[in-house]
Amino acid sequence: MMKVKCTQLPSGLTVVTERMPHLESVALGVWIKSGSRNETVDEHGIAHLLEHMAFKGTRRRTARQIAEEIENVGGELNAATSTETTSYYARVLKDHVPLAVDILADILTESTFEDEELRREKHVILQEIGAADDTPDDVVFDRFAEAAYRDQTVGRPILGTPDTVMSFSADQIRHYLGRNYTTDRIFVVAAGAVEHDAFVREVETRFSALPRLPHSIPVLDTAHYTGGDTRESRDLMDAQVLLGFEGKAYHARDFYCSQILANILGGGMSSRLFQEVREHRGLCYSVYAFHWGFSDTGIFGVHAATGGENLPELMPVIVDELRKSSMSIEQQEIERARAQIRAQLLMGQESPAARAGQIARQMILYGRPIPNEELMERLSGITRERLTDLAGRLFFDTVPTLSAIGPLERLAPVSDILSSLSAKAAEAHAVAI
Repeated sequence: MMKVKCTQLPSGLTVVTERMPHLESVALGVWIKSGSRNETVDEHGIAHLLEHMAFKGTRRRTARQIAEEIENVGGELNAATSTETTSYYARVLKDHVPLAVDILADILTESTFEDEELRREKHVILQEIGAADDTPDDVVFDRFAEAAYRDQTVGRPILGTPDTVMSFSADQIRHYLGRNYTTDRIFVVAAGAVEHDAFVREVETRFSALPRLPHSIPVLDTAHYTGGDTRESRDLMDAQVLLGFEGKAYHARDFYCSQILANILGGGMSSRLFQEVREHRGLCYSVYAFHWGFSDTGIFGVHAATGGENLPELMPVIVDELRKSSMSIEQQEIERARAQIRAQLLMGQESPAARAGQIARQMILYGRPIPNEELMERLSGITRERLTDLAGRLFFDTVPTLSAIGPLERLAPVSDILSSLSAKAAEAHAVAI
């Protein structure tokens, strides 16, 4: 039976492991409760730049040595930056856990940020920004966030802009690191063939140079959802359209209810949107719904990719499916959504990398690992009435955000979509009465 063990070191650093005895490998990493949202106004993109620069040389290792040492033992090393977290992680055989811990500690505590490496990596990120701009389904999400959270860090693209990225100095990177990469905000997690006590000793020794608790803990500005309309006409084969609304934060009562609703509306081939929009009407080749949570807000959205000629019919059909969800949800749909979420949860636990990430997120969000039974209990209390009530509030009591890119000549003005939503809300209310 798998069991999560947790130790908080005197420094404030938290170490968590889960032993999976049938494995020969270990997935381990360092998760920091800091991401692009923790940047100041003049730091746009610095969290992501720091993630890149961590691999570009330390006082003990060159960039090449970092890569060679982990790959010489068949291991892997990578990192990722999100809105509210940053992670650095490795996968190695169990005998090489001390090496992986040493490398992760080295890049996070001893990076030199040399000028020449910084110059090169800035140009790498400029290419990354250009590649993202050439990917319409990435652009539509970036534009969506910017419109939904206008002029706020939570709505800014994680990569930054060419101007901001090129402006950063090594001292600015060190300042961001020192302010945010402190022991109270860091979780070192391992899953697989790992012994907890031995792992804790390795972490305590290797990470002793991390900054301790800061004199003043950085406080995030509260997110304020604004809603809006952003569209960019491009000569493309298809249009990417995203219609979204303010969702629920991780700690909100309706967070898990929102997850179920997103699954029912567009979580798979049996979902309402897929069946009605794609299978029955053939209006698009891709459609799905999603719900993303943050610490103090969330996003509920529907994304569709289609030919521009289908837009006049597509949007009313999507809006109609939103209306229907505020009127009626079948118990069978709830059970299917629960089963899908449970399967995703359990299947993810068969992968040590997925399991380590899952534990880290729970520690960051809730301060403790959440047992599967507790997660399923939260889902079991969701009723048809709660779902229809939530749908009514999500879709008809807030201002929507529309983001679109591609051939948009036939995409209705957002005012028409708003009118349609209002009409559907009135119709649903009349039926309920």
